Amino acid sequence: MLFLYGCSGITKAPSELKSETSVQQVSTEGEEVAAVEDEEDEEDEEDEEDDFDDELEDEFSEMEANQVADPFEGYNRFMTDVNHSIYVNALDPVRDGYREVVPVEGRRGVGNFFDNLLYPFRLINNMLQAKFDNSGEETLRFVINSTIGIFGIFDPAKDWFGLEAHEEDLGQTLGYWGVGAGPHIVLPLLGPSNLRDAVSLVPETEFDTLSQVDPAANEYTLKAYRKINDYSLENIGYQDIVKGTLDRYLFLRDAYEQNRNKKIKE
Repeated sequence: MLFLYGCSGITKAPSELKSETSVQQVSTEGEEVAAVEDEEDEEDEEDEEDDFDDELEDEFSEMEANQVADPFEGYNRFMTDVNHSIYVNALDPVRDGYREVVPVEGRRGVGNFFDNLLYPFRLINNMLQAKFDNSGEETLRFVINSTIGIFGIFDPAKDWFGLEAHEEDLGQTLGYWGVGAGPHIVLPLLGPSNLRDAVSLVPETEFDTLSQVDPAANEYTLKAYRKINDYSLENIGYQDIVKGTLDRYLFLRDAYEQNRNKKIKE
């Protein structure tokens, strides 16, 4: 046997050769697997980089989309300071005094009554946004609260039947159909707004039941009373909102625009 091995020029036994061949195959296969894994790792890294770039692009696009047009900043800052003075020195003291005199149950009943009168306005805007389920709930709320709730003073539609109000206004409707906000505008007493929402106030006034009250002095008195009553029911007052802000105007501006965008998307 040793002779045969020597004549053939083979210096190793077949079993050794087989073992060596197996090692070489395993080594070769391992190199191929490693190469494939490296390629997959490179592809994964490229995918991660592409995903990261896409996320950055989306984030910057969203930031650009959310940028507030503010060509009237000088006027807006001035009016913000005027409103701030009125709120701090007049509206907040009136609200605090009103809250001391009228218990929360009474103020809530007044608020319910005025909200019930705005049913036609909410119904139209829900329908214009094709929110027909919400329109149906608004109608049920109006019927229930106008009867069982004694002209809307109470809210059995929510308390007994779980029917929530769906607050929609003309500015939200226009935004829903793609009308841009336009430049930011601060309105006297009413505070932050934008061109779309400010223009929407004109037809909104026509749908306000209180606008039909004569004479005009009574109309404005009732509207002012409604605003004070609504303000008294808010858990956080104006001064609590702006307290500690570095730039009161920018804070109120951005908060308003973000809140409106959120409502339009809901």
